[in-house]
Amino acid sequence: MNRYTIAVLVKNHFGVLNRVTSMFRRRQFNINALTVSETETSEFSRITVVFSGEKEAKEQLINQLYKLPDVCSIKEFTEDNSVNCEMLLIKMKNQAEYREDIRNAAEAFGAVTVDYSKEYIMYRLSDTTRRIDDFINLMRDYTILEICRTGSVSLEKASTTIRQVINL
Repeated sequence: MNRYTIAVLVKNHFGVLNRVTSMFRRRQFNINALTVSETETSEFSRITVVFSGEKEAKEQLINQLYKLPDVCSIKEFTEDNSVNCEMLLIKMKNQAEYREDIRNAAEAFGAVTVDYSKEYIMYRLSDTTRRIDDFINLMRDYTILEICRTGSVSLEKASTTIRQVINL
């Protein structure tokens, strides 16, 4: 199975997110990450979806999404044509014998300490999904208390924008 990232520009109306995600469910795609926010104008919202599936089924899904009345535009992103970022908050047990190893790993990945106590250390890392996965896998050698991560956000590298291809 392939992994895809698409951004769906939609009218910012009640129930649109449910209609869009229902399309993924009906097509039996597993959503790996989902990020939703208003755009530079409150008239539109941007839904970024990372999902797994086959190429032919993905093409059918995109065609079906375009049939939804509130969908204005869809962009597919790859590593070559976009900048992608995700954020991680990770809470680690603060054990004296591992503290320096954890700090060194966090520093090597560019993670920032956002909270600290005798019991735990919390880091924030903004990076690609792959680097965040690598950081988490490294931290598994220690005691992870809790993890929270956002979905992927993506913007196309070119000067075009998703709003320039609106299908209204």
